[in-house]
Amino acid sequence: MSAFVGYNGQAFSPAGDKGRFVLPPAFRKAVKESSGGSRTLCLAAHAKLDCLVGFGLSRIEELHAQLDQEAADAVTLKNADFDRDVRAAQLFGFEQLPFDDSGRFVMPDYLRDLGKVEDGLYFQGSGRFFFVWAPDQLKAMGPEWKSAQAACAKLMAAAKKGGTAE
Repeated sequence: MSAFVGYNGQAFSPAGDKGRFVLPPAFRKAVKESSGGSRTLCLAAHAKLDCLVGFGLSRIEELHAQLDQEAADAVTLKNADFDRDVRAAQLFGFEQLPFDDSGRFVMPDYLRDLGKVEDGLYFQGSGRFFFVWAPDQLKAMGPEWKSAQAACAKLMAAAKKGGTAE
């Protein structure tokens, strides 16, 4: 098994039957590598954007280190407003979702609602994690997202034709 090096690339997956979605092959492979061979997708609402974020189990160690660093920074900066328990709930409030060999997984309704997910998912690699967008939400973003918007539109069009985007 190769070593996990991060998430990159783009993919689109239309909604399946019974509320199932498919984790695209490149992301499936990376999540599995990041999860020590386990088929476990971690999925959470993004803290600021109307989308979701996905990652594998290896990110849990990074989140513990991030929480410790933020707590230490709060002490150094005398930030009395920092609440470790609240921040821990924010960082560790993700779902661990099993997926099958084909990448199929069921997304909990509350995550669908938070991500405003309807008919499909656009996946955008972002290094240590990846964005999971409802295409309409991505389309509504500003020009800083134009590359992702263009890729999403092309991949959606290809999916409607039953092919792949070039």
